[in-house]
Amino acid sequence: MTELNLLAACAFGLEALVKRELEALGYPARVVQPGKIGFAGDWPAIAQTNLWLRCADRVLIEVARFPAADFDQLFETTKAIDWSRWLPRDSAFPVNGRSRNSQLTSVPACQRSVKRAIVDSLKTSYQAELPETGPEYKIEIALLNDEATLTIDTTGPSLHKRGYRKLVAAAPLKESLAAAMIQLSVWQADRPLLDPFCGSGTIPIEAALIGLNIAPGLHRDFAFQHWPQMPAGTLQKSRDQALTMQHRELTLQISGTDRDGEVLKLARYHAERAGVADQIHFQQKPFHELRSKREYGCLITNPPYGQRLQERSEVLALYQSIPQILQRLPTWSHYILVPIPDFERVVQATATRRRKLYNGRIECTFYQFLGPRPDKKQQESPTESTEHDVTVSSDVAVGSVVTDSSDHASPPPRDENGKEPKRKSAIAAPVFGGLTEKDREQAGLFETRLKKRAKHLRRWPTKRGITCFRVYERDIPELPLVVDCYEDFLHITEYERPHDRDLGRHAAWLELMKKTAAAALDVPIQRVVLKSRERRHDKDQYEKQSDQGKLVSVHENGLTFLVNLTDYVDTGLFLDHRNTRRMVRAEAAGKRFLNLFAYTGSFTVYAAAGGAQSTISVDTSNTYLQWARRNMAENGFDGPQHRFVAADALRYLQALPVAPLFDLAVVDPPTFSNNKGLQEDWDVQARHAELLEMLAMRMSPGGIVFFSSNFRRFKLAESELPSYSIREISNQTIPEDFRNRRIHRCWRMVVGNLPPINA
Repeated sequence: MTELNLLAACAFGLEALVKRELEALGYPARVVQPGKIGFAGDWPAIAQTNLWLRCADRVLIEVARFPAADFDQLFETTKAIDWSRWLPRDSAFPVNGRSRNSQLTSVPACQRSVKRAIVDSLKTSYQAELPETGPEYKIEIALLNDEATLTIDTTGPSLHKRGYRKLVAAAPLKESLAAAMIQLSVWQADRPLLDPFCGSGTIPIEAALIGLNIAPGLHRDFAFQHWPQMPAGTLQKSRDQALTMQHRELTLQISGTDRDGEVLKLARYHAERAGVADQIHFQQKPFHELRSKREYGCLITNPPYGQRLQERSEVLALYQSIPQILQRLPTWSHYILVPIPDFERVVQATATRRRKLYNGRIECTFYQFLGPRPDKKQQESPTESTEHDVTVSSDVAVGSVVTDSSDHASPPPRDENGKEPKRKSAIAAPVFGGLTEKDREQAGLFETRLKKRAKHLRRWPTKRGITCFRVYERDIPELPLVVDCYEDFLHITEYERPHDRDLGRHAAWLELMKKTAAAALDVPIQRVVLKSRERRHDKDQYEKQSDQGKLVSVHENGLTFLVNLTDYVDTGLFLDHRNTRRMVRAEAAGKRFLNLFAYTGSFTVYAAAGGAQSTISVDTSNTYLQWARRNMAENGFDGPQHRFVAADALRYLQALPVAPLFDLAVVDPPTFSNNKGLQEDWDVQARHAELLEMLAMRMSPGGIVFFSSNFRRFKLAESELPSYSIREISNQTIPEDFRNRRIHRCWRMVVGNLPPINA
């Protein structure tokens, strides 16, 4: 058959991949210009390349290429072409155009000129009118550096439209780009693949098509199939041949997760239409819960971009969490497409290779982090998990593995057995995370200290009735952790301190310390919660850390409290006020009790247990007041004498009459607050005297106020508190299990300028 000059068009950055695909099909190819790969072939080649090219957008017939610096040259040269060779008399032939770095800058004018020239040529050839009612031959005039290229599109709708995606989710990834990302990785059909932001499933589905060797264009139509020049049965023959080349006997290990359950419905629907639903496991799961039992897999993903201003901080936080999460996959390779050029700085890791790619019109970088390579024993005797699920599990250990730091972004074509190309050098470290001997030495010190403390405190639950206490409090300077025991749970908090670990290794270090604490104190790892408490300025507030909303019952001095160990930096029960709460209970009998800044109402519970006549708990947060109500109800204190008021403390006091309304009060304010329920920002140093004097005017003579602050630089303005006799009782209120003796300061204040009563 006649040999044709053909072009495969693709997005910028994918030329080498498309060239490789063409050569794998048996067509020597060369990149003729950005986004265009030239090759020669006959009419069956048009069918075969349209059927099999995964990364190209379309296949074009190059009709002519010639200089065109003016409209006369463009018109006359186009007219001189024998267009009857390509276009039947009734063909429809719309003309599109592009121009770059050329004197002919008006694309519409170029399109009109080419259209008129083709019409004149065809009228001369056919000696008849041109109805344009037949098959479509879409023509393009492309001008680059004053050179014109005339092409006919054989494809029709772009090749990325495989036919399986009928429903579109937000920010979809083109199938051709997804296929390119997979082929730029070291993934093979015998390795696990995971996309933790799978959306409507494009990357997992394209991976399944590649793994099973299913032609991407198998179930779609093309423009050329309606052309009389195409030999009858050519496309069907190519399709029949493609069906025989599929590897349907394989079982792939492909997973896609996403936090959006609705979009996963689209993913499952698309996988079903693509014929690969049985090869992909889709699961609703947020990124921070990602773990896998499998080893030596490839994570290939296109995480959210945050194009809108309000999303950018959230997306940046997501990117910063990537090392923490991916260190759980120490033997994996990671491939991430994002639009930010400083991604390596954000994740504190250097990519093996970067490649500029375009997701639509968004310029992105494809960061390729090559992980350890399976050793020969693993390849000969695979021990892959039979579970087809991405679940929370223990991390795999990093053994002595061999990998390669050479360029894997563009591996040569795989052979017929699917073997990977040979690699040159070896490294053993995971991409994110990894532990050093120093880390393990620190874990040993941590374990020794925890066991010693546990031995010292082992009798507290039975002899003292104290089941919630502090086990470790930054005892070793290079281990800035606080470990609190809440009965059957451990609550570990990391305090920010300079160190030389990057984000990934630090996450692995924290995981090691978590496991060490669990083992040393004989607590199941599932009952250990670890949080970070970053250094903050005096006017910063801690953000919510989770949304699990799970409350656990714990006990203290015969009373029950609900704590939340996961969602907030603080749990709902301040252990450092255990002694202060006992003091309140001892003073409460028959008293009218006020709890300002009530938080979860633990002081109110103690006052009620001590026989308070009535209680009022005041806080700006309805969430905390509901929590306080539940704490009271857990202990049987739910009568009308116990009230809960959602209000700013200052505004609440201002609204009360000046009268002896209370006999006992607790004031334990935050250092700073700018909650929307406040009339103005609260600053404990600036406003404590004003509040306490206002409170004194509502207290009975001899009434007692327990005032506390955990502000490190707090100074009580005694000269501005003439209504009280004041005594600091900090030493008595700080429990002995607290190493930090300045965790808070506390005063017992008696209204009426009476001599203070010994605490």
